[in-house]
Amino acid sequence: MEHQHDEYWHSHGDGPMHSHHHTHDHSDSEHNHDHHHMHSHDPEETKKIVNRLSRAIGHLESVKRMVEDNRDCTEVLVQLAAVRSALNSTAKVILKEHMEHCMSDAIAGGNMEELEALNEAIDRYIG
Repeated sequence: MEHQHDEYWHSHGDGPMHSHHHTHDHSDSEHNHDHHHMHSHDPEETKKIVNRLSRAIGHLESVKRMVEDNRDCTEVLVQLAAVRSALNSTAKVILKEHMEHCMSDAIAGGNMEELEALNEAIDRYIG
């Protein structure tokens, strides 16, 4: 299954803004989780999360270019740490959003499978 992502804009430091367009191909075997519940997220929150991810992708692309340009390893490691921090921060936002919306609905509806799925996802993320 091919997912086409919207174009996004970002800059690197004081440089000019430029766009990136990403297409990802995912086979069904990569997606072995079910989507058996409805997600009801605030579109503005979703947009903020997508923007955070887009910035992290752009930052990681710039780190890749640093490696290609044979930049100092310590600089590369510092920038990788920044990307990892941005991803962890984004994961916290997603978890908070999930807890406030999806989990509260699931618990109210007695859907304990959803709680088990969240526990498994947290274990995979932290593990």
